[in-house]
Amino acid sequence: MTITDALIAYGLFVAKSLTLVAALGLLAALLFRARRGGSGDDDEDGHRLEVVDLNHRFEQMTDAIKAASLPPKLYKKGLKVERKAEKAKAKAEQIDKRRVFVVDFHGDLMATEVGALREVVSALLTAASDRDEVLVRLENAGGAVHEHGLAAAQLLRLRRAGIPLTVAVDKVAASGGYLMACVANRILAAPFAVIGSIGVLAELPNFHRLLQEKGVDFELHTAGEHKRTLTLFGENTEEGRAKLREQLEDTHGQFKVFISRYRESLDLGRVATGEYWHGEQALELGLIDAVQTSDDYLLAARAEADLFKVRYRARKRPLERLLGSFGLIASPAHLTLSGPIRAVTRRVGRWLKGAALH
Repeated sequence: MTITDALIAYGLFVAKSLTLVAALGLLAALLFRARRGGSGDDDEDGHRLEVVDLNHRFEQMTDAIKAASLPPKLYKKGLKVERKAEKAKAKAEQIDKRRVFVVDFHGDLMATEVGALREVVSALLTAASDRDEVLVRLENAGGAVHEHGLAAAQLLRLRRAGIPLTVAVDKVAASGGYLMACVANRILAAPFAVIGSIGVLAELPNFHRLLQEKGVDFELHTAGEHKRTLTLFGENTEEGRAKLREQLEDTHGQFKVFISRYRESLDLGRVATGEYWHGEQALELGLIDAVQTSDDYLLAARAEADLFKVRYRARKRPLERLLGSFGLIASPAHLTLSGPIRAVTRRVGRWLKGAALH
């Protein structure tokens, strides 16, 4: 290779390197803008409250179907008529039209969305009135007592403020999920939604005999007679088992008292057995007030109310997510609200926790 060839090759290498660096820089800038962009309402931590006009979204969907399915001339003519009618209706309507605020809550074992829920509830309490309504689309199969208890308490803030609260269950509101749902003024459920599972369970493996076989000693030191009832690695006693059963019964009792406070007509002797039911059965038992999907409820409401979906987006850094996963294992809580569907990962989580409401 001549000196000229070497210089040309070096020049091409430098050009490719600069192009790659420029491309990476542009990508980083775009990602940064995306993180800081959006509504412009982000706080210094990148968290923000998002509000979406659902009426407008429904109108866009309707318009898209008409534009695709009608002849162009007929579509344009109909569009003019509709706009004229909308203007006339807007003039006739009162400015303070009733509003329905839609909040989604997707539960997991540790109710990790409770932080966002408390922010949404606080925001709604500053803006909503007793003429408005909050519709919570709840999907929750249960989880930790303290987390789901806090989630129920957040919804209770709305009811105590006199803001009508409706909970719509399209899939599942079991155990911890039903603990949240029961505080609503009205509960709706889809025909095959899973409702109920009001009970308590405890399950965990014990490796004591395995450790003995391997010659491994395990020591557990506590201060307080009942600081630890059952353990994963030590030898469990009948006294410890009895104390845990007592704690489970006590938690179940509190669970039933809380539900009866807001669903007074419920026959708890019939429904607080850990069983679950589907829509029509739940209606007959008084666990819900109507069999209806959230979609039908909103479509019916849009004729006389302004619909807004409200969501609080909290950005978590990768390290926070990692620490949060360790927190599930290290958490001192051992009582857990649990629904009827037990995936392997949820079962492992309960083993580590020791006890669950079911």
